[in-house]
Amino acid sequence: MPSLTSLVGAATATFSAALVVAPQVLIGPARLVDTADTRALVRALGVRDTGIGLAMMAAPPGRARRLVTTARALCDWTDAVVFSPTLSGRGTRGLVVGSAWAWGALALGALVLDERAGR
Repeated sequence: MPSLTSLVGAATATFSAALVVAPQVLIGPARLVDTADTRALVRALGVRDTGIGLAMMAAPPGRARRLVTTARALCDWTDAVVFSPTLSGRGTRGLVVGSAWAWGALALGALVLDERAGR
């Protein structure tokens, strides 16, 4: 059975790859203005997160997995802090920012459970 960290990494990579191909997956629900700049930013985030998700899947237990999973959480939480003021008043701020906080916590939670189980 794959580690929980690997499964979270797979989910991250899958969703993030979707953002690269179709940035409207985030632009629409976040009620962002659909411009070339917005699509480029969403795609850049998608590329970053696809790479991190793949690294989570490939990282062996131990230091490497801890580092990449911590990077995943820090990226999510930094996004939440940075984007929170810009989404103010859009009605989706809670959804987008809450999701970012939750994904970071999910990644770290998976790591803790994997380490406790010796995976």
